[in-house]
Amino acid sequence: MQAPIDLNQLNETELRQMAEQMLAQLGERDARLVAQDAELAARDEAIRRYSMREEQLTHEIALLRRHRFGKRSEGVNRQQYNLLEELVDADTAAIEQELERLAESRPRPEPKTRTPKRRPLPPQLPRTEIHHEPEHTTCNCGCALTRIGEDVSEKLDYEPGSFSVERHIRGKWACRQCETITQAPVAPHVIDKGIPTTNLLAQVLISKYADHLPLYRQEQIYARAGVELPRSTLADWVGRCGVELTPLVEHLRSKLLEHAVLHADETPVPMLSPGKKRTHQAYIWAYATTRYAPVQGVIYDFQPSRSGKASREFLADWRGQLVCDDYTGYKAGFTTGMTEVGCWAHYLEL
Repeated sequence: MQAPIDLNQLNETELRQMAEQMLAQLGERDARLVAQDAELAARDEAIRRYSMREEQLTHEIALLRRHRFGKRSEGVNRQQYNLLEELVDADTAAIEQELERLAESRPRPEPKTRTPKRRPLPPQLPRTEIHHEPEHTTCNCGCALTRIGEDVSEKLDYEPGSFSVERHIRGKWACRQCETITQAPVAPHVIDKGIPTTNLLAQVLISKYADHLPLYRQEQIYARAGVELPRSTLADWVGRCGVELTPLVEHLRSKLLEHAVLHADETPVPMLSPGKKRTHQAYIWAYATTRYAPVQGVIYDFQPSRSGKASREFLADWRGQLVCDDYTGYKAGFTTGMTEVGCWAHYLEL
């Protein structure tokens, strides 16, 4: 322990040096306190935003489930209701995926309902074994590893016209000297611990969005091939793929906005609000490059209304030439640097 300093024994220069040292220490402490206060404020703001986002997503998923399991509207026929159920299931899966990501740092609560047991894949399907072994079978201590077992996981694969099963076999290797186990890591998949391969997910998405084949029809097609894939499972895959493809969509949007000329148009679509028995008119706004552009891209932006705010937000910092019709929703952008290019198809109708 440092002995106390007798101030009476110090001269004026030593006293001044001590005072300067103490002032410097106080300044450093104040700087640390300011930094800690800023860090705490940023942490509180992040927690507030997290809580608001989690509350919003929880509210949305509650509304979707209310529609999913609530009373059906008599004004909607069975086929239309199947399509609406698919959309609700896909949106529910996407929101659940985002909630899982928000809460991945928190311990997951025990599920209130019993999780349905996954059915084994049909044994009659052809199987391809894919072995995953460590790069080296020598332990870090220098001893040779001994294979003591393996873990097997099966993925349902699809090529046009046929199903097959990928058997991923990960051998377990042990060192008898230092009693350690070595095993190849699990290969990355779009849906962790899920059964679909990327080929099957691509088939479901292409069939639904490119070939306009609803999920309930795909369910029937797969059943004829001997594989039971419930519509709810397919919708869950679609929703999760939508979340995983979000970075690709954002990248395509940034590339699209690099072009000097774009086409834009909006089209109405019926939207069923969860908990209500009727639809209202929403809009899908489309933005596309020209046919001569090196990147042939189209971005679809769903909006609940036809307000020109949607276009202004999408093209906020863009200052190119916009090919569109005479809808007033685009007019505000032409006063901020965009150039209007008239559409011949609409001009000839005048």
